[in-house]
Amino acid sequence: MLADQVDYVVGVDTHRDEHALAVVVAPAGAIVAQRSVPANARGYAQALRFAQEHADGARVWAVEGAGHYGAGLARALSRQGETVCEIDRGPRGERRLRGKDDSLDATRAARTALASETLSLPRAGQRREALRLLLLARRSAVDVRRVALVQLRSVIVTCPSHCVRNFAR
Repeated sequence: MLADQVDYVVGVDTHRDEHALAVVVAPAGAIVAQRSVPANARGYAQALRFAQEHADGARVWAVEGAGHYGAGLARALSRQGETVCEIDRGPRGERRLRGKDDSLDATRAARTALASETLSLPRAGQRREALRLLLLARRSAVDVRRVALVQLRSVIVTCPSHCVRNFAR
């Protein structure tokens, strides 16, 4: 278990503009400190300093969305030699039942990592990033095509019949 291998886990709830951090002590899972930092290079440096102040020992970063909004933070931490694991957000309904709060989500990420048997390392690298961008572009193109077809069908169905006859010629 991860709780036997580290002293602290820094849980991170990621968002577009800022990330919520929670330092949790292992194995008890008690919250040591919490903070929010901007989702940019300056914020990533603040996050690392925050962890160094409050989690001085063996630590792991448990980042929700390390392949999305947390990708920049995960890369920055990995470059600094920090261990980063990716945590799933969990079922949306379950999160709503327990309350939706960024600091709670960051704590939940840390405690989820503590309870896990194996760490899921974030997918990274230039090829991985290129593939992610290609898939994003393809998904967008498919969606745009679908919308255009729906619009075209609705125009054909709703236009006056004399327009359809003239169009068919």
